Amino acid sequence: MKNKNTWQPTKFVKTKSGCVPNNNTMHVSVGSRFITGILGELYHDLLKKHATGVLLDLGCGNVPLYDVYREYVTDNICIDWNKNPYLDYETDFNNFIPLESNTFDTILCTDVLEHIAEPHKLFGEMARLLKPNGKLILAVPFYYWIHEEPHDYFRYTRYALQKFCKDNKLIVVELNSYGGIPEIIIDIISKNVRRFRTLSNIILRLSHFILNTQFAKNYHMKTRQSFPLGYYLVAQKP
Repeated sequence: MKNKNTWQPTKFVKTKSGCVPNNNTMHVSVGSRFITGILGELYHDLLKKHATGVLLDLGCGNVPLYDVYREYVTDNICIDWNKNPYLDYETDFNNFIPLESNTFDTILCTDVLEHIAEPHKLFGEMARLLKPNGKLILAVPFYYWIHEEPHDYFRYTRYALQKFCKDNKLIVVELNSYGGIPEIIIDIISKNVRRFRTLSNIILRLSHFILNTQFAKNYHMKTRQSFPLGYYLVAQKP
């Protein structure tokens, strides 16, 4: 990664208790703090468990997870299609990625696949770039608003992710949903009142109370498979 010495946290901030949303509304709006909190906890756990060696941060943006994974890896290479100070390579993920095969111990691809017009090509490229026994850490939204228009093309089920792995001879290590109807409802409300900061803060505070009730916990467990907020996948190259 270029300019490591000037890197600053953006979307996520690492704390002693994990990975939390940045309080700076320039990086995370109040309306997005709820979902960002869910993802921060998820990504922290996945990276702690699976990130090793040389990591490819694919679709890195401002490298928001760098502070989480840097203690687990020996180096990180950052690629994206939009220029920023941290990029090692600027490339279109719908085409051949100009990096050598069997190079990376870990590939991180979070909230990227839905923006790829030809996802089968990207999956093939990620499989090619992984070293034998290397792991892909990937996450995608499912019940989620249209974002980064016009480049928002798909939503994927667990079955689509399984097929991508099968077609590219990757072994599924972990594949599960995150969120359920309670989280979807709270996220929808949060997004739709985001222009009203005071109301957004009230919704955010209430969300933590609501999700800790036994009713919400039960409803979450009953609906996370049929009404997921999103999915995460860890796959390994044989």
